Amino acid sequence: MSATYIQALKANVTQQEALRTFSGAGFSNLYWRLRSGPLRRIADVYVPYWLYRVRYNMGRAAHSTLFAIDAVNGSLDLFTFPRMPDAADLISVCTRNHVAPSLQQSVAEALLRQKVLRVIFQQGFFKIRDLNLEIAPEPLDLHIPYWLGFYGHAAARCRVLNAVRRRMEGAKASALFETWLTA
Repeated sequence: MSATYIQALKANVTQQEALRTFSGAGFSNLYWRLRSGPLRRIADVYVPYWLYRVRYNMGRAAHSTLFAIDAVNGSLDLFTFPRMPDAADLISVCTRNHVAPSLQQSVAEALLRQKVLRVIFQQGFFKIRDLNLEIAPEPLDLHIPYWLGFYGHAAARCRVLNAVRRRMEGAKASALFETWLTA
């Protein structure tokens, strides 16, 4: 795979901070080292996301929110944006470490509808009257940065740090990246 230029959100975690996070002395780090072996290296990886404007009614108020869903398989957590990311929020990166989109647009919209409904229902099921959910794609190529920590001796296991939200991701993210690495 050759290096290409992609447009990504700015990371909130530097390489040094990611290294400290993966090799820290906490319980979860100890668990990972005991289960999978020592930390071998870290790498930054970029995941493509598709941005959608979602309009819906909640009670008597109309809402419009920007949601982003990963374009790989739709399994990662949604991103919510208060406004369209502008040039100050984005950087151009030349990298080989980016996952190719493999999700069809129609499947992404169906998954997004399910996930948005779940978010809306968590805000208050009884406030929903005529929901009238409208989903429209926004024309922005967007990648989200992640840090991968590789653990192990022979077969490497990866642990995932979201470089925008500054939090460790779970099994779905690890499975996505491990599948991508073995493909």
